[in-house]
Amino acid sequence: MTTPSGSKRFVVDSSGWIEYLGGGPKGDSFAPYLEKAENLLLPTIVVYEVYKKLLRACETTLAEQFLSQAFAFQDREIVVDVAIAAMAAKISLKLKLAMADAIIYACARSHHAELVSCDMHFADLPGATVL
Repeated sequence: MTTPSGSKRFVVDSSGWIEYLGGGPKGDSFAPYLEKAENLLLPTIVVYEVYKKLLRACETTLAEQFLSQAFAFQDREIVVDVAIAAMAAKISLKLKLAMADAIIYACARSHHAELVSCDMHFADLPGATVL
């Protein structure tokens, strides 16, 4: 398992944010990554997925708190541009990942960041840590 270090950058995927914010069984495992925000990058697709899931679960207050926190990442947000979209398409075909997962993985890889997740479909991928 990778642990956060001073200079290494991380992307926590949607599953990690949900575990952490929702007090899931693996939430504490994500705390070292999410609470050390200076090393954390935030893909905008993660904002979409987490915000939508929280709103769907009628966790409106928690959804708004997350969105407020996400705005603080403006200098560390990863927007899906043409290069990332093309990289994600190739990744999706090669690794048989769903669209959102391929985009999140491409965001991490394009920024030389470690992807941290609890989704097993990222297991054994270079640059990915599954908690």
